[in-house]
Amino acid sequence: MYTGKRLLNNDKMKKSIYIGLLVVLWSCKSKPPVEQPVDAWYKHLVIYNLDVKTFKDSDANGEGDFRGLTSKLDYLKTLGINTIWLAPFQPSPLEDDGYDVTDYKGIDPKLGDANDFKNFIQQAKNRHLKVIMDIALNHTSIRHPWFRQRPNWYVWAKERPSDWDKGMGFPVVEKDTWHLDSVTHQYYFHRFYHFEPDLNYQDPAVIKEAESVLAYWLDRGLDGFRLDAVPFVIDDPRKDSANPRFDFNILHELTGFVKKRDPHALLLGEANVEPRENEKYFAGHHDGLQMMFNFYANQYLFLGLTTGDAGRFKKALIETQLKPGIAQWAWFLRTHDEIDLGRLNKHDLNQVYKKMGPDTNMQLYKRGIRRRLATMLGGDARQLHLAYSLLFSLPGTPVIRQGEEIGMGDDLRLKERLAIRTPMQWDSTANGGFSTGKPFRPVINSVEYGYRKVNVAQEFKDPQSLLRFIQGLIERRKTFPEIDNGSWQVLKTPDAMLALLYTDKGKRVLTMYNFSDKPQQFSYNGKMICLGAYSTDWRRFN
Repeated sequence: MYTGKRLLNNDKMKKSIYIGLLVVLWSCKSKPPVEQPVDAWYKHLVIYNLDVKTFKDSDANGEGDFRGLTSKLDYLKTLGINTIWLAPFQPSPLEDDGYDVTDYKGIDPKLGDANDFKNFIQQAKNRHLKVIMDIALNHTSIRHPWFRQRPNWYVWAKERPSDWDKGMGFPVVEKDTWHLDSVTHQYYFHRFYHFEPDLNYQDPAVIKEAESVLAYWLDRGLDGFRLDAVPFVIDDPRKDSANPRFDFNILHELTGFVKKRDPHALLLGEANVEPRENEKYFAGHHDGLQMMFNFYANQYLFLGLTTGDAGRFKKALIETQLKPGIAQWAWFLRTHDEIDLGRLNKHDLNQVYKKMGPDTNMQLYKRGIRRRLATMLGGDARQLHLAYSLLFSLPGTPVIRQGEEIGMGDDLRLKERLAIRTPMQWDSTANGGFSTGKPFRPVINSVEYGYRKVNVAQEFKDPQSLLRFIQGLIERRKTFPEIDNGSWQVLKTPDAMLALLYTDKGKRVLTMYNFSDKPQQFSYNGKMICLGAYSTDWRRFN
């Protein structure tokens, strides 16, 4: 326990030296060489994640639909994105906001019909926008006809397993993973909610059905899929719920099928795994995923934004650098879920909680924060600009969630993840221009983040707005192809700074970021470079 400022500064100095040594030791230790990047179409994407039912309502029933979404395609094109990632839109009781599917090949009638979907796809293609869809193959709704008609397609136990209360995907909210079925009096396995029984991919018939679903949507114009909860599609929890065995042959069979059906289809996987596990999921010499979210480094990014110290994030970047040259990381600040901080130690987790989610109502599943980025950063424009400058210049594909581009807030009165899944705020008219009817979910109406103040129409008029800033970043990213195509390295800088050097075809690009609230400087090529508080810089060297 320290009693004065001098000792505090010494502690900070020791920590700085320790983190620096970790980065140097990691970069020097013997490890396989990093493969040179291989150019591919999916390495040039800017992905926009949206939910049809919360985007735009066209028929005043209070719920968004494909006609409403189609009417806003010009907005997305103007924003600069080139790929739309759709949240699940199949029929569902919506107990898990659409991830509890009852018909994989259907469209929720409230969102439109097959013709509406076909027109949306055609209109997107006319604007050179690609479309991928979220597909939750791990589980179905318990109301899916398969659960009663094809029970062998699910995972069962006659007696309650000894680890019945281990391995919950949603701890605290769910109390078990093996749940008693009142009809069969047997126990079925569910990784997530008890009303979402897991499918049994040890059964070849389930794999064939999943392939049929993927083929169905590819044939209707989809450009690929965001595969939900990939590790839990290929796990076998029957021997150990918390630490299951993973069968990568299942993954390779599914991805191999998609690639044969459409060699140009994108497979973006949700797999929150340790760096040493990445290669098993990525496409390399075997069939696998072309792209995955970098969950591991993402949580250290948020730690850096919290503390002003980028040291741990730099180490995480280096740890996740090793991957096949054809593979790509997807980077995000917010998606439709909570920010997952589950790999941080307790001290670091509490630091992030203290700054970004201090109220327990803001926290979720003992590992995350259910808030939008603007509220997590207290509306600080400097930190928001820093965070988005990072997003659009890190080595990989940037992904942005609907509403983040205008700095939308959250509604903590809503259940769990729904707090950040409120309707889009288009203008200052009633219901934020989302619907002329009564919205099925409340539009944010607070003083600071409500639709009267935070909306697309108003921010487009303001050249200093967050929307215009992000629009400019997307356009700027397109002028730096070295970030898409080049090899990269983390340069030695003070802990408060991050500097990435990209190299491609003899050209070099240097991107720099100051995570702290004080000016920082470092030397590159014999020249001293200075950055102000929370500032960034991208420079090209020919």
